[in-house]
Amino acid sequence: MYQNDAFRALDRQESLRLLAKVPVGRVVYTRQALPAVLPVNFSLDTDSSVLLCTSPDSDLVGAIDGVVVAFEADEFDAATRSGWSVVVTGRATVVTDPAEHERLSRDGPASWMPLAGAAFVRIESQMVTGRELRPPGL
Repeated sequence: MYQNDAFRALDRQESLRLLAKVPVGRVVYTRQALPAVLPVNFSLDTDSSVLLCTSPDSDLVGAIDGVVVAFEADEFDAATRSGWSVVVTGRATVVTDPAEHERLSRDGPASWMPLAGAAFVRIESQMVTGRELRPPGL
C-alpha cells in the first residue's frame, strides 16, 4: 500500500540543486506531431536554465527552437526503491548572441559526441517540479 511518508514533493530550489548533480537528462518535444524523448548531457546556467550542446545541423535544434519543451532528469536506487525526479518546462531557444555563444563554448556543457561545430540550446526554467521517493520509515 502507498504510504504518504515515502513520497515528497520538492520545491524549486531543492529540485534545481538535485538536477545540478546529474550529467544526463531527457528532452521531451514533438517530432512530426508525435511525442519524442531524447537523452542528452546538459548543465545548468547561472539563471537556472538548462543548457544543451548539440550539432547545429541536428534535427533537435530545428524541432525545439522557440518551442515549449520539457526536460527531465532523475536518480534512482533500485535496491532501496528510492530516488528523485525533476521536470523543467519552458521555452527552448538556440543561443545566437556571439558573446553568449563564446561564453558557453568556454563554460557551458560540452557534447559527449564529437561535433564539427556547436549549437547551444537554452531551456528556460519557467516551471520546475520535483518528486522524491524514500524508503518507508525514513
